[in-house]
Amino acid sequence: MAFIYLLVAEPECKISYIGWTKNLQKRLKEHNEGKGAKFTRGRKWKLIYYEVVNNKSSALKREYELKKNRKLRNLIKKTFLKKKQLI
Repeated sequence: MAFIYLLVAEPECKISYIGWTKNLQKRLKEHNEGKGAKFTRGRKWKLIYYEVVNNKSSALKREYELKKNRKLRNLIKKTFLKKKQLI
């Protein structure tokens, strides 16, 4: 089992990051401690979306799809921001 996830940088939520992992909680903690990908260092990240897939191969394919499909990525972010404003 693996996860594909979308993070946004708080507080503005304009910058996003997509990745994959086998341990979602551990990976988010690493990003927020500056031990994640180089792009994510120095920012506070919030998990807004994730998918569960069966294996690493499926995770890598789906991660690639999300990274290349900016419309879908922006739709996910927009949905999150609407929910955040309603709270």
